[in-house]
Amino acid sequence: MGKPFKIILSIIAGMVLLIVLAVFALPIFIEPNSFKPEIAAAVKDKTGRDLAMPGELKLSIFPWLGVSTGKMTLGNATGFQEKPFATLEESDIKVKLLPLLTKEIEVSRIILKGLTLNLAKNQKGESNWKDLTASDATKTTLRPSADNIGLQDETQTQPVLAIGGIVIENAQINWDDQSTGKYLLIKDINLKADKFSYDEPVAVDLSLVVLKPETKFTESIKLATQLIVNEKFDTFALSHVNLRTTAEGENVLGKSLTSMLTATDVSLDKAKQTVKASGLQFKTNDVMISAEITGDNINGNASFQGPVSIAPFSPAKLLKQLGIAVPVMLDANALSNSTINFNLLATGNSVDLQNLVGTLDDTRIKGSTSIKGFKLPAIAFNLTADTIDIDRYLPPVTGKSSKPMTSPAVALAVGACALPIETLRKLNVDGQLSLGKLKINSLSMQGVQLNLSAKNGLIKTQQSANGFYQGSYNGNLNVDMRNKIPALALNEKVTHLQVEPLLNDFIGKARMSGFVDASEQLKGEGNNAGELKSSLNGDISFLFKDSVVKGFNLQKIIDQAKGLIKEPALPVNNKNDQTLFSEIKGTATINNGLIHNNDLVATAPKIHINGKGDVDLNTEKLDYKISALLVKANASATQPEQIHDIPINITVSGTLGNPTYTLDVAALLTEKNKAKIEKFVEKNQEKINNIVDKIDKKLGPKVGDLLKGFFKKHKDQ
Repeated sequence: MGKPFKIILSIIAGMVLLIVLAVFALPIFIEPNSFKPEIAAAVKDKTGRDLAMPGELKLSIFPWLGVSTGKMTLGNATGFQEKPFATLEESDIKVKLLPLLTKEIEVSRIILKGLTLNLAKNQKGESNWKDLTASDATKTTLRPSADNIGLQDETQTQPVLAIGGIVIENAQINWDDQSTGKYLLIKDINLKADKFSYDEPVAVDLSLVVLKPETKFTESIKLATQLIVNEKFDTFALSHVNLRTTAEGENVLGKSLTSMLTATDVSLDKAKQTVKASGLQFKTNDVMISAEITGDNINGNASFQGPVSIAPFSPAKLLKQLGIAVPVMLDANALSNSTINFNLLATGNSVDLQNLVGTLDDTRIKGSTSIKGFKLPAIAFNLTADTIDIDRYLPPVTGKSSKPMTSPAVALAVGACALPIETLRKLNVDGQLSLGKLKINSLSMQGVQLNLSAKNGLIKTQQSANGFYQGSYNGNLNVDMRNKIPALALNEKVTHLQVEPLLNDFIGKARMSGFVDASEQLKGEGNNAGELKSSLNGDISFLFKDSVVKGFNLQKIIDQAKGLIKEPALPVNNKNDQTLFSEIKGTATINNGLIHNNDLVATAPKIHINGKGDVDLNTEKLDYKISALLVKANASATQPEQIHDIPINITVSGTLGNPTYTLDVAALLTEKNKAKIEKFVEKNQEKINNIVDKIDKKLGPKVGDLLKGFFKKHKDQ
């Protein structure tokens, strides 16, 4: 048996020698460039496109079966531009020969240099790559017979694939969508992937630049990660993900914005239609967002859920970094600290934030909010906050006396007028906000509740405070945006509100005390706050009880004015003066911004007052007449109250911010008295001026003005 064995070995050795000789001889005797016409014809037959290969082809056989190319150009689809669909400057790909015998595909590093793809859609929305990706409808699937099932299972076994690496250098993609007029350039595409094997981690580095010429937008993207893919290509896993982007352009906040996205692990299972991201972190400027996200049904109505946390950051600092001007606020430390935590539930058309807990400076907020429908969003919220000081975020004021008194409903109306009308018309909001304590315009409220509803151009609010200076507040606001000119209606009511602490908080001092009940019902229309103010119509009613007006003694002023006729000395120590009113009440109507009051009634121990007049909200001018009747004797069991017949009249003019008062006692004087007063004034003018100056210093210019008006008026008569 030794001789046959030697013969077999000799035959095998001879065959191996022939194969080796053939491997080294083929590249010498076979010229691959001579096959260019056949290759181009085959491409034309299969795709209908022209393939040009001006570069040189190089063939290798053993131990790697491969080809290297020079420049290649693939023509565009019929009906598209003359520019080629794809061009390639250089490529190199090789497959190891011997492992093919055992169905193992071992590829050396794949190298593509200078690849350019010109992707386009025409005005009909048809792409220039549709013909390349269309499935072959003529293919049929043979049903296996019982005899060849085992053989088929063996022959259809997936081959083992191993790639030594992939390198793409200086690639470029031009995207031209003529149906939308959008053009996009992706350039400087560089990809480097290490040796690839199924179920083994592969290091991947990718960088590219995205440009939008029409908006001068540029975004640089860099990605580094490790990728694992299974044999069926239905599970993908990324680890140590590091994605960095830098966006620049006129429409970018701050002109330049750098963001970093990292993740410990990201996995995708196409069979189970699930995705999971662990250790997810997103950072831009000083904002850091952390999350653990899972997704289901990713091929259908995908949903994503998981906890999200935003680390402490400064909103004011972030606004500055984004190039947004931070408004001047009363508190320089406002918007300095904020945090947010919530559970996310998101779909392709909605976002739901549950178990929301956040802070804004000293305010703690919790609740939930959701957005459904991103095109025309429907917003819902239910939030609770412990305490918030709105004044911290408002512009500083030069003096408390210059601040306008604004009710909650009016403040909401003014705020609504500041927003674009079209935005208000599209609002679809339903929610409620509860506040333990609220401070605004130096006024404090407790137990504040705000309900907001906006849909189809109708905006409705209901607001209340069960603790408002020992009283309560209730109000509602309706805004109808359905017509060309928006219409507004508001109703407000305060009950048993204590006046003195309110005035102390609002203007820093209180010249009045007591309790008040008041209500207003107003309507108006306009496209801005000015138009709205000038069109206001409605009714107002008020009732002050047990009121004290401090620093002002109407009885004494009247007595002093009358006493001047007999030339007495005027007292100057009036700082403790006050006027007590058991009741001050009245109603008013508003017509096109003009408040008209015709039934002012005030009752004091020795004075009865009636008044009427107007307040122009457009110019803030006052025009009021007050008539006071003195009480001769209080009512007794047998006698009614006795009133002097001659009234004391006071004219109030000027503006809301700077009212002036003139005391008219003409009805008290006879012609003789007038002459006596005129003679007395001329004789004692210097003395009177000195007295008035002293009164100014002690009581303020308002009381002095009353006396000046009195003397001037009766001197001229």
